[in-house]
Amino acid sequence: MRILILNTDYLEFLNVFYMQHPFLEFASYDEQMSARNKSLFGTADFYSSNLRKLGHNAWDVHTNNQFLQRAWAGEHGIAFNAAHENTLKGDIISEHNVLRAAQASFAYLKRFLSLSRRPSAINQNWFYNTLSYQIKFYRPDILLNQNIYRISDSFLKRIKPDIKLLVGQHSGLCNFGDKDFSCYDLIISAFPPTLDYFRAKGIPAELNRLGFDPRVLAYLQPGPKDIDISFIGSLFNIHSSRIKWLEYLCERFPQMRVWGPGIGNLPVDSPIRKRYIGPAWGREMFQVLRNSKVTLNCHGDIPPYAANMRLYEATGVGAMLITDWKPNLHEMFEPGKEVIAYNTPEECARQIQYYLEHDDEREAIARSGQERTLREHTYYNRIKEFIDIIDKYMDNHRFV
Repeated sequence: MRILILNTDYLEFLNVFYMQHPFLEFASYDEQMSARNKSLFGTADFYSSNLRKLGHNAWDVHTNNQFLQRAWAGEHGIAFNAAHENTLKGDIISEHNVLRAAQASFAYLKRFLSLSRRPSAINQNWFYNTLSYQIKFYRPDILLNQNIYRISDSFLKRIKPDIKLLVGQHSGLCNFGDKDFSCYDLIISAFPPTLDYFRAKGIPAELNRLGFDPRVLAYLQPGPKDIDISFIGSLFNIHSSRIKWLEYLCERFPQMRVWGPGIGNLPVDSPIRKRYIGPAWGREMFQVLRNSKVTLNCHGDIPPYAANMRLYEATGVGAMLITDWKPNLHEMFEPGKEVIAYNTPEECARQIQYYLEHDDEREAIARSGQERTLREHTYYNRIKEFIDIIDKYMDNHRFV
């Protein structure tokens, strides 16, 4: 099968990434893509590389990385004139959320172009122009859209005849407003309420959990676990219960260290600010987890299901994970043996104190959690499950 994977990056990550790689924006597409994959941010090339291991042709498109997309367009002889850039104007205007995202990306690019002294800016419709050409070039049997908020419904409906199966992936809350998902043939998700949401709309939906890629371990530096307690995660207003929980812990543990975006949303007197280090993206995030004696997880203000990436990222690198208890947690890990689960901030604090004082027990749980993840929760296993799901929907197609 031929599978094209669409993804997006946080603009904060792109800012740091290109600042850390001077002049990378002038490099070839392959050079930029290689550096992007080695950053280990998000799912990197974890899906495409494992699809190729299983004998499929797979490619990643980071749709809002404009330096990467411009390099691809230039190397494929694509020149956008003003008339062509206006052909997809309706896609942007018809989707309010997409317009806002495109405008933010465009403003970001203009700032970067100024820094890089590049001579021209790109019309905001670069997003769909380039993506249209990429779909025609790669001729995917399956289009896997990993950001169903971002790509407009009208665009997907127009390119739908060019692909055999349109698959969306989403593992968070379903705050979609009036978006129309009728063009999707299938939704995959790690989050049961997402499955229920789409099934209620008559759209097939299947469970496909997130995971860990063992290749990450080769990028990490050895050394002592010199971080007693870490938390890595977003601190935005939608995470009100997470912030309250984290403030409670930061008041009680002066050795607590916090990484993540959104610190500007917190009051100036928030206890979190005293423990805050900064954002940690990709490889840096994995190194922090690897260097932690205890790392914490909190799903925040969501229905009662364990589903996020931190479950696998933390255990995969060998940190002892203390996570909020959810009724489905036992489906992934054995609480008390492979991870530790808490129900309240007070219980979480007691567990932190206990396991900091009992090294042997903490290290045994960390080893067991890592063994479980490397045995069952790798992206190789997840992609095998994904292909099994796809096969159920593709029985009537033959692939060349």
